[in-house]
Parts: sequence; C-alpha cells; structure tokens
Amino acid sequence: MTAGSGWTATGDTVAKVVRQWRTVHPDLDTAPMEIIGRVNRCAALLQQAEDAPLRRAGLTRPEFDVLGTLRRTGHELTPSDIARETFSSGAAVTKRLKLLTERGLVERRGDTRDRRVAHVRLTDAGRDLVDAILPEQLAYETAVLSGVGTERQRELAAALGELLIQLEGRLGSPRL
Repeated sequence: MTAGSGWTATGDTVAKVVRQWRTVHPDLDTAPMEIIGRVNRCAALLQQAEDAPLRRAGLTRPEFDVLGTLRRTGHELTPSDIARETFSSGAAVTKRLKLLTERGLVERRGDTRDRRVAHVRLTDAGRDLVDAILPEQLAYETAVLSGVGTERQRELAAALGELLIQLEGRLGSPRL
C-alpha cells in the first residue's frame, strides 16, 4: 500500500476524518487511523448502548465489570486481582467494592494470615444480578452484529484477537 492510499470505507465518520486529513496531508498513510479510529468509535458507540441494561439495574459499566469478573472466575479474588482483571486502578476498585458491598452484591472477608489482604466474593444477590443481566447484554450484542455474516464475524474476531495480542505484548497488559 502506498502512502495515503489507505483502506477507507466511504460512509462512516472515520472515512470523513481520513478524507479531511488527506486533503491537508496527502502524503501521509492514514491506514492506522482507519483501523484505530474505527475500533475506538465502535467501542464508544457500543458502550453507550450497552449501558442501558446496566443503568436499569442501577450499575455502572465498571461495577458490572467487577461483578462479571467475580462471576466468570468462580472464586474469591483480592482487590488487586480484580484491578488486574478489569484494567482498573486499586483506588477505583476500592471505591467500586465499597458501593457493591453496600448494595449487598459482594462480600469481603479478611485473610487469616495477613490482615492487610481482603478476599472478595459475590453474594447470591450479586450472582443472580449478573446472571439476569448477561443474557440481555448478549442479546444486544447479537442484534448489533446481525448485519455482519457469521464468517465475517469470525474473521473480525480473529483479526481483533491478533491486534489485542500484539497490544498486550507491547504495552505490558495482562493476558486474561
């Protein structure tokens, strides 16, 4: 691919931005912008819409991520474990755990050997809430992807998986 040739689709908002940059700097290869811009735009749009079931349950996306992490791992985690799994700061996790504990969705217990360490687990109410919300989230995601054929979905998932492995390796993020 030559500089400036790019892979732009014609009708999305990123295509418009790329065309504007090509007008100003026709010698630049905008291919990275075309991918990263679209990934970022898709993520922002998906998060806006996906948060509706969470809002109805009185949860924020980060709070649901904590609950979902506890549910999918199936065992107690320390706040540090949760921070790593959710790509959050320790302070942010502490704040979320406080709110979730007050709502009766998680329980904390101290470590018998080290009083500085806490172990967090879902309560029955927390598990039930995650189990109730998750199908609604997945139904939404299925509807969003319904315009893309099954084979293209597999290709997209594989390509995004390759990108994620590259980014996690370079940026030092933990692999889940």
